[in-house]
Amino acid sequence: MKILHTSDWHLGRMLYGRKRYQEFEAFLVWLTQVIQQHDVEVLIVAGDIFDTTSPSNRAQQLYYRFLCNIAAAPSCRHVVIVAGNHDSPSFLNAPKELLKVLHVHVVGSACENPAEEVLVLRDEQGEPELIVAAVPYLRDRDIRLAEAGESIDDKERKLLEGIRQHYAAVAATAEQQRKALNVDIPIVATGHLFTAGGQTIDGDGVRDLYVGSLAHVNASMFPQAFDYVALGHLHIPQAVNAVETIRYSGSPIAMGFGEAKQQKTVCLVKFDVESNATAVTVEQLHVPVFQKLERIKGDWDHIAREFLALSATQSDAWVEVVYDGKELIGDLRQRLDAAIADSDIEILRVKNTRVIERVLGQVHIEEQLDDLDVNDVFTRCLNAHDIPELQRSELMASYQQTLTSLYDDDKHEE
Repeated sequence: MKILHTSDWHLGRMLYGRKRYQEFEAFLVWLTQVIQQHDVEVLIVAGDIFDTTSPSNRAQQLYYRFLCNIAAAPSCRHVVIVAGNHDSPSFLNAPKELLKVLHVHVVGSACENPAEEVLVLRDEQGEPELIVAAVPYLRDRDIRLAEAGESIDDKERKLLEGIRQHYAAVAATAEQQRKALNVDIPIVATGHLFTAGGQTIDGDGVRDLYVGSLAHVNASMFPQAFDYVALGHLHIPQAVNAVETIRYSGSPIAMGFGEAKQQKTVCLVKFDVESNATAVTVEQLHVPVFQKLERIKGDWDHIAREFLALSATQSDAWVEVVYDGKELIGDLRQRLDAAIADSDIEILRVKNTRVIERVLGQVHIEEQLDDLDVNDVFTRCLNAHDIPELQRSELMASYQQTLTSLYDDDKHEE
């Protein structure tokens, strides 16, 4: 049996104002081809299908067209989709009954009954071939009861225990299902969460999912009943705590210039069901680059040489320039425009660190809001109002709790 694990498509995401629909479409076409070439029987998408809870019509069109194309693929019998923290649970769930006709199984939110997250997938003869514990992103309200007077530590402990109990419940249900079926078939789980020690890159848009930082799980959080755990949320492909069968596929497209040099992957998971249903191997398949991104950093001489080399290759790269030379250059943008004249190169962002230092960290003329995350903005507000250090930790915790509530708010719910 062959399973393809992918996640974090973020359909509709823009990069410094540039729409990226051609990249997303190219990836989905490539993914369809890979599924056919490798005779993949089950596709698992571990969350963050869309970049926002209210995706554009174009993003929705790409999503549904892909699902129709996969339904027509001869080998792929099932698609399992779970929601991530960027997705709207109710938006994903709305067409789930219709999508079942295409053998597309959607779990948009945590269910009170664990059995509703446990899917028994069957082959063409109607025989069970795989059990999927389809666990979506677990929102704070799904796994923790808030109580007055709780400390941040209390909340974090409750979150971790809630996640542990949820996975234990679906694992127990999955094992009961397998025992009742009286067949030795694999159990695969999904998840969309932040693991302890997980690798991230500045500017990738990955954010903490819960208040505080302790609510990061490790490999021991997942019951041994799971033969493979397909995770989403972190954009760097990686195994959790060096356990090869618990891993992130990573995002298939670089979400920012920090990911420009990163090899993107999807995971091909193979079970030898004839000799041993739990014998699993994982192969990382490299995703092609559909739009080249380049980050050029250095003094002016280095930047000029890099652009000359790019132009010589007739590159159409999107470029981020980080100038950190000692010389103060007032006409940096004009020089850059001249450097890319008569080429297909586009400069999407310019960061002049020399100017930043000169204005002592204030927002300079070329710094955009996209350069700052929500925590940077709040920190600058604290600095601007001379908030004492003793008050900052409590204010930051309250701010994080507000952000978590906003992120978890589903705009499609009635």
